[in-house]
Amino acid sequence: MQYVNLAFYKFVELTDLETLRPALKEFCLQQGLKGTIILGKEGINTIIAGTRESIDALRNRLESDQRFSNLPYKESLSDHQPFTRMLVKIKKEIVAFGIEVHPAKNRAPTVKAAELKQWLDEGREILLLDTRNDYEILTGKFHGAVEMGIRTFRAFPEKVKELLPEWKDKTIVSYCTGGIRCEKAAPYMRQIGFKDVYHLEGGILKYFEEVGGAHYEGECFVFDYRIGLNPKLEETATAHCPGCQFPVTAEAQRDPRYTPGRSCPNCHQDL
Repeated sequence: MQYVNLAFYKFVELTDLETLRPALKEFCLQQGLKGTIILGKEGINTIIAGTRESIDALRNRLESDQRFSNLPYKESLSDHQPFTRMLVKIKKEIVAFGIEVHPAKNRAPTVKAAELKQWLDEGREILLLDTRNDYEILTGKFHGAVEMGIRTFRAFPEKVKELLPEWKDKTIVSYCTGGIRCEKAAPYMRQIGFKDVYHLEGGILKYFEEVGGAHYEGECFVFDYRIGLNPKLEETATAHCPGCQFPVTAEAQRDPRYTPGRSCPNCHQDL
């Protein structure tokens, strides 16, 4: 049996969270879906999995609400259910940033996957900025991309200020897993003085879906039990270390310091 893994988000004003939450949870439970939906006044952020029929039912349910029209869906397949339960949460932010930004009203320019590939094919002078956490980047990134060296996205606002003097006039394309973090990061960067900032629409997952792995090295870390996806959006052999929460690639699993279910080369000295 194949499961459809569906990821999407949208920055849109929501004022009925207390009624929307139970309604969505009941619907998802009826459809046998599992995963997480995060709701906030600024929008919706979701990663969920189920059968083709149940996923299509959810899409139809959402699209019947004008606020959720044109959701940027990203799909991949797996032969097992990557989630154990169905959660619908209300949070202050649908992605934690810590700085007030309003992407629904002040969105930075986007670059679509095919357009970014063309820019890279042409050797256009751009700076690729990876806004993900340090442990996510261990599994792969765009060739030549600059890493922020942050453990959480909340560290991004202060860290990026350090780059302002040198990069304020550069053409910057920010990217992340599915696009949501960059949709906050890019307008924030423009607010503090970066002059020419874009974000990759749909993130790495949409890039894989539309153009494959061109200019990308490795795989993409995802926040479910699959851990890593290759450019064909297939699950990889990358595992998860319970000791430090880092991903452990197939190569790292051959390291003598790797103990399955206990520690990995990153944390073996801490135990």
